[in-house]
Amino acid sequence: MTRFRYGIALTAICATALLTACGGGASYDSGGAPASAPSAGSQAQSAEEAQGESSRDQARPEKAEMSANAAAGVEVVQQERQVIYTSSMTVRAERVAPTVLKAKQLVTEAGGYLSKEESDSSADSEASAMLEFKIPVAKYPEVLRRLGGELGKQLSLTQNAKDVTLKVADVESRLKSAQQSLESLRALLKRADTIGQVLDVEREISTREADLESLQAQQKQLATQTSMATLTLRLVGPVVEVTDPADEPRGFFAGMEAGWRALVAFTRTALTVLGALLPWMAASLPLVALVVWLVRRDRRRPTAPPAGPGPESV
Repeated sequence: MTRFRYGIALTAICATALLTACGGGASYDSGGAPASAPSAGSQAQSAEEAQGESSRDQARPEKAEMSANAAAGVEVVQQERQVIYTSSMTVRAERVAPTVLKAKQLVTEAGGYLSKEESDSSADSEASAMLEFKIPVAKYPEVLRRLGGELGKQLSLTQNAKDVTLKVADVESRLKSAQQSLESLRALLKRADTIGQVLDVEREISTREADLESLQAQQKQLATQTSMATLTLRLVGPVVEVTDPADEPRGFFAGMEAGWRALVAFTRTALTVLGALLPWMAASLPLVALVVWLVRRDRRRPTAPPAGPGPESV
């Protein structure tokens, strides 16, 4: 019964609200007829709205002009590109040893240094050397030109450039975040109350310090690679055969040639090992023959018959 009364009351309230909304949709005068003309207040409001629209329309060009001037005053800062330069050059020289010294001198004068060297101490006509230089990026084109033109006849040149700008920015951002996180943990360690909290924070600090050191190492490596170009210089004598990788055969004949080279290399290695063991075999041959003779002599000796049973006891 109570729910029924609540329902009737709710229905009445909804009906009253609906009738009020419908009645507010039109205005009536004192005679009960609908008003056909707007009131003075409505006219004043309309005039104010029209004036506001006009003033807003006039302000729009001014705002657009101000935005354009502000955009024109902003200076666009371009981020410096970080590029890793690597190259490989092959030069044929009349004499390899003096040319190696000259190449080192040219690179040192430009502010670079030698990072790796492999040389073959054969005759000058068959000698070869492999040098790896680190050259400042600003001097890299000039040094490349001088090495190719002053050392001898340039046979090949391969250059590569790798843009690592995004990687450098990512490492720097992660490094800053790691430093801030480490500072927060150290501040939290000062406010730790229990031994368990202290141990947990110290463990987290150790982990973050290891990550920070790794990021610092990456940043240092990238800085070295982007500031110093890497040049691999190969110097060969007048009679050394140089094969261009682009001219190497492929397919069945390439496999046959590679197999033949492997067979020749294996045979050469086996003969080298045999030549090294031959003197030892010749020196140990008399000792081996003596051992074999002693063994055969022991086998030829007649074996003594087994002893018969003794007299039976009475």
